[in-house]
Amino acid sequence: MTRSTSLDAVILDYNGVIGLQPTRAHWRRLARTASWPEDDLAGFQRAFWNARDLYDAGQLSDLAYWARVLGAHPGSRLLRELLAADTAMWTATDESVLAVLRRARATRLRMVLLSNAPAHLGTVLDTHDWCRLMTQTLYSARLEMCKPDPAAYHHALQATGVRDPQRVLFVDDRADNCQAAARLGLRTLHYTGSSEALQEALLPAD
Repeated sequence: MTRSTSLDAVILDYNGVIGLQPTRAHWRRLARTASWPEDDLAGFQRAFWNARDLYDAGQLSDLAYWARVLGAHPGSRLLRELLAADTAMWTATDESVLAVLRRARATRLRMVLLSNAPAHLGTVLDTHDWCRLMTQTLYSARLEMCKPDPAAYHHALQATGVRDPQRVLFVDDRADNCQAAARLGLRTLHYTGSSEALQEALLPAD
């Protein structure tokens, strides 16, 4: 297999593409760490997501974010425990996706990661071996903006070194993020869990 000659780079989302979605067990562990009532996991998840966009965009510190979730400032020990449990939810990866990316990278396809993620998580992800596949890793907290802000895509496109957005594929599990990328001229793949679809896009059959 060789990749399409019309494709020079790919911009990849992390969670839901490379990274696996957290399990219910992950959520329960985090909720227990936060001392949230065991019979109100849905309430915990609402509190978790309510301020997540601001956290992902680097507008809230770790302490300020968890204070909003809990309704009170955690102490330094609890904050460390929450960060560890939160980060652990997002670090499992899909080996079938990584196998495709390794093959694509061997064809010299440039790869850029563009992820909505808080600073702490980005720092941890950058220590993982799969990050070596990436030309650059871009996280919303560092950019101080989240997808689908058009400026985030411009940063990623610049990181690819490719001038023509039609020669770059954007891959994300959220349709709204793909739609925003398409409006800027990028080719898109709305990823729904099929590594075969990713392989077809990056490594079309001869």
